[in-house]
Amino acid sequence: MTTSDQNLPRTAVPAGITDPVASARAELKAALAAIEIKGNVPRRIEKASVRGAARARAFAERNPAGAIAGAVALAAGIGGLVWAVARAIAR
Repeated sequence: MTTSDQNLPRTAVPAGITDPVASARAELKAALAAIEIKGNVPRRIEKASVRGAARARAFAERNPAGAIAGAVALAAGIGGLVWAVARAIAR
């Protein structure tokens, strides 16, 4: 593996492959890596939640009052949703 190949993402096919068999293998490897990345929903959700938590922490450090207001608004929204569902079930 050359230095330029190490900088490529897993889903890219390296340029300069002249052997058709090696080219087909590289394309298949890249396609399978893309399918794995796209199809692994739990990992994608985990990465998105980690990014969201980091953004929320950064926002809370920059603007504590806004973070508190956001938390209160989120709690009120969830409480209202639970109340609406409970009321709909009770009817």
